[in-house]
Amino acid sequence: MEKVTPRRAFLGKALMATAGIASISSTTTLRALTTNESPYKGYNPFAVEKNDLRTFPSYPFGEHIEVRGKIFNEAGAATLDNCLLEVWHLSPNSTKYRHRGKLRTNEAGEYKFITDFPNREMGKNYKIYFKVTKGDNAYFTELSFNNTQAFISGKHWEKNNQLGEALLFPNKKTFANKTSMEFNIALNTK
Repeated sequence: MEKVTPRRAFLGKALMATAGIASISSTTTLRALTTNESPYKGYNPFAVEKNDLRTFPSYPFGEHIEVRGKIFNEAGAATLDNCLLEVWHLSPNSTKYRHRGKLRTNEAGEYKFITDFPNREMGKNYKIYFKVTKGDNAYFTELSFNNTQAFISGKHWEKNNQLGEALLFPNKKTFANKTSMEFNIALNTK
């Protein structure tokens, strides 16, 4: 005897297949799956909006970093409110980028987040990556640091030197198991 598929089962399967094709063909989904907009490894546009990136087991005892700063306009003269910051870095003791989040600047253009101390690639400094977006304007940059000081890249210096020495170069302080850094960024909004 031949197996006969009921009409309802057939319609249900056809509906599921159509929904699957429609979701895959979405331009946003396709772009996210086929292109990497970031010049840095580990970028994920689907990160959750949060400013505490620490993992629970390391929360009370692990080494933590608090990063704060301001986002300025292209002239470095005024701060920008409501900018979207996306941050990510290598997770501690891992080669995966599981520490990531999104946050927004406040009315004064300030941002702040806390995270676990990242892992680093062999022979390189520790790095935290940033994507700053305001409207249609986006900018990628990185903050590098070691056990004693923080650094900016040559590209960051070229794009942000209008901030002047007092605001351009990151400040790093460490006390016990907590490190704090100040990192300012200028965003071209023209």
